[in-house]
Amino acid sequence: MANLKAIRIRITSVRSTRQITSAMKMVSAAKLRKAQDKILRLRPYANKLHEILVCLSRSLAESEIENIYSRISAPEKILIVVVTSNRGLCGAFNSNVIKEVKRVISEKYNEQFRKGNLLLLTIGKKGYDYFRKQKLKMLQEHNQLFNDLTFENVSAIAEQVMNSFTSGEFDRVELIYNQFKNAAVQNLTGELFLPVVTEPRGKSDKPPSDYIYEPSSEEIIKELIPKSLKIQLYKAVLDSFVAEHGARMTAMHKATDNATTMIRELTLQYNKARQAAITNQILEVTSGSEAMKG
Repeated sequence: MANLKAIRIRITSVRSTRQITSAMKMVSAAKLRKAQDKILRLRPYANKLHEILVCLSRSLAESEIENIYSRISAPEKILIVVVTSNRGLCGAFNSNVIKEVKRVISEKYNEQFRKGNLLLLTIGKKGYDYFRKQKLKMLQEHNQLFNDLTFENVSAIAEQVMNSFTSGEFDRVELIYNQFKNAAVQNLTGELFLPVVTEPRGKSDKPPSDYIYEPSSEEIIKELIPKSLKIQLYKAVLDSFVAEHGARMTAMHKATDNATTMIRELTLQYNKARQAAITNQILEVTSGSEAMKG
C-alpha cells in the first residue's frame, strides 16, 4: 500500500504541474498574438528604411561628405549587444544566444577579448546573469526594458551606443538575438549594427541608386541615419520579444503533452499495483481459510 500511496502522490504532483504549464501556454499565446502584429507591421518599414540607408551610405562614400556612422577602422574595441529574456521556461531560446556569443568571441574577437577590449551590453536578465558569472566586461545592462518595451525606451539605448561609436569608444558594434519566424521556429541572428555598411543584406539584392535626397545630405545624416539605426535596434529587440513568447508557448505545449502522457502511464501503473494488492489480499484470505479447515 505504501507503493500505491507514492504513485497517488506523484499523479497529483504531475497534474498540478500540467495545470501550470497549460496556463503558461495560454498566457504566452495571448502575448504572442499581440506582439506578433507589431513585428509584422514594423518589418516592411524597417527593411525599406535600411535599404535607403545602405543606398545613402554608398552615395556618401562616393562623395566628400563625411558619414560618421560609416567610419571603418581596425576592429580593436568591440561592443556586442546581447538580447535574451528575463525569464526561463522557453526551451533553448536563451542558451542558443549565449552559445552564439561565446562562439563569436572565441572565433572572431578572441584577440580583442584577451586584451580586454571587448564589452557586452545585455538586454535581458538571463544573458546578464550568465556573463556576469563568467566575469566578462559589461558596459550596461537593461533588464527592465521588456517591462515597458517602447520605441522611445529602445531609442535611448540606441543613442547611447551610437554616441559611443562616433566618439571612438568602440570600432564595431554587433547585435546577437533571436529573430521570430513562427511560434515554433526562431532564427538565431547576428548583425553588424555599426559601422553602417554600404552593401545590401542580400548578395543578389542591389538597392536602387537613383534617390533624390531633400534636404541636403548633411541634414539626412543628422536625421535619417540615426532614426534608421534606432529602428533597426527596436526591430531586433521586438523580434526577440516575440520569439521568446513563441518559444515559451511551444515549450509549455510540449511540457503539457509530456505531463498528460506521464499521468496516463502512472495511472496504468497505479491500477496494476492496486490489482496486484487486491489479488494478494484474496490469496491471503483464501490461504487462511484453507488453513483453518485443515
